[in-house]
Amino acid sequence: TMKWLLLLSLVALSECFYKVPLFRKKSLRRNLKEHGLLDDFLKTHRLNPASKYFPKEASSLLDTQTLENYLDVEYFGTIGIGTPAQEFTVIFDTGSSNLWVPSTYCSSLACTNHNRFNPDDSSTYRSTSETVSITYGTGSMTGILGYDTVKVGGISDTNQIFGLSETEPGSFLYYSPFDGILGLAYPSISSSDATPVFDNIWDQGLVSQDLFSVYLSSDEEGGSVVIFGGIDSSYYTGSLNWVPVSYEGYWQITLDSVSIDGESVACSDTCQAIIDTGTSLLAGPTTAIANIQEYLGLGDSSEEEVSCSTADSLPNIVFTINGVQYPVSPSSYIVEEDQSCVVGLEGMDLDTYSGELWILGDVFIRQYYTVFDRANNQVGLASVA
Repeated sequence: TMKWLLLLSLVALSECFYKVPLFRKKSLRRNLKEHGLLDDFLKTHRLNPASKYFPKEASSLLDTQTLENYLDVEYFGTIGIGTPAQEFTVIFDTGSSNLWVPSTYCSSLACTNHNRFNPDDSSTYRSTSETVSITYGTGSMTGILGYDTVKVGGISDTNQIFGLSETEPGSFLYYSPFDGILGLAYPSISSSDATPVFDNIWDQGLVSQDLFSVYLSSDEEGGSVVIFGGIDSSYYTGSLNWVPVSYEGYWQITLDSVSIDGESVACSDTCQAIIDTGTSLLAGPTTAIANIQEYLGLGDSSEEEVSCSTADSLPNIVFTINGVQYPVSPSSYIVEEDQSCVVGLEGMDLDTYSGELWILGDVFIRQYYTVFDRANNQVGLASVA
């Protein structure tokens, strides 16, 4: 019996993973809309989701400074930083790699109504003289780097480097539902070469597998999770299909094609796609998105509201990845907002990028449980249960 007990305890140990619950809140877009500020905002900000992935090129083109890539994000989690822990609402973002939160050094309007980290209140904080500037799309945050303990889903991640914001330009961030961002992409795209949270957790041996997985619930209230160090098969049906990462920066993969009713509508000769929890919609090249909307009879703008019942008569948009078809149903890409609906497709201006790029955001992830496997540089996908 000792042998069996030992085996059982080893099995228990091998399942060392931590669930971080995510909750859905009103997006920044909805908050701006409710305050009657959305139209002005859209007039002064040229939205281009691509700028998140090519920040250098984008920042040279534009001088507006906002975190507008997160306009539609609705999924957030809570972390603690410091001893005793100070609480923050963050976006768990597979499309960036840094952790930053507002700090008491920040007096920008956007910091005044968000939780601010106070280094003086933490006995484990270590300061550095290093500065950090992070551009998210056309939005930037400047600040300093420090080290402290980060508590995330029951894990105590010690000596974690993070950014403490000093400026957050863009008054509209005052209305953002999140305090900061926790990046889950590869270290190669981390600003100031700061070690990302998941890398630090893995290096300290705090989880048993070098991977994390994401389940986004379609339910308004809750049920969504990020699981650090494990895969929970109760969230999906069938088996996981594995797709090699094509570029270890973002979680980037090769897309075989995009089709509707068996007809190719984009990406006819393979292209690249990034799986990004920090982007809400499905984004693709402007011309490709326009073609798809025309094909679907939906006009040419993702800003425009459509009748929610249009979803009943529309076909799936099928993304073929590594030989496997992943249909995205109209009930997913027609996104309900309050009592109206919008098309969850977004065009990106890709002048600075050679080739066709797609961003598979929350619209896609809500349908497919996703495993981000750092050990084998691959992504696992399976239909949600």
